Amino acid sequence: MELSRKTTILLSDELYDRLTGLARRRGVSLGHLVREACERQYGLGGSEERLSAVRELASLDLPVGDVAAMKRESVPDPDDLLP
Repeated sequence: MELSRKTTILLSDELYDRLTGLARRRGVSLGHLVREACERQYGLGGSEERLSAVRELASLDLPVGDVAAMKRESVPDPDDLLP
C-alpha cells in the first residue's frame, strides 16, 4: 500500500497511551494500528478481503440452534423480568 496523504488527529492522553501500548505489543506503528482500525470500521478493504472474511465465517462449525431456540435464549420472557 502506498501511503500518500498525511493527517493530524488529536487523542486524549488515555487513548494515546492505550493505543501506543497496543501497537507496541503487536509490533506495529501507531499509524498502522489507526489505518487498520479505519479500514475495518469504514469498510475500506477490497472486495476480495470481504469475500475472504465471509468464507472464513461460513466455514466455522459453531453450535447454532433453530430460530425459535435462539429467540428463547436471546429474548427473556416478560415474566422473568418482572418481580
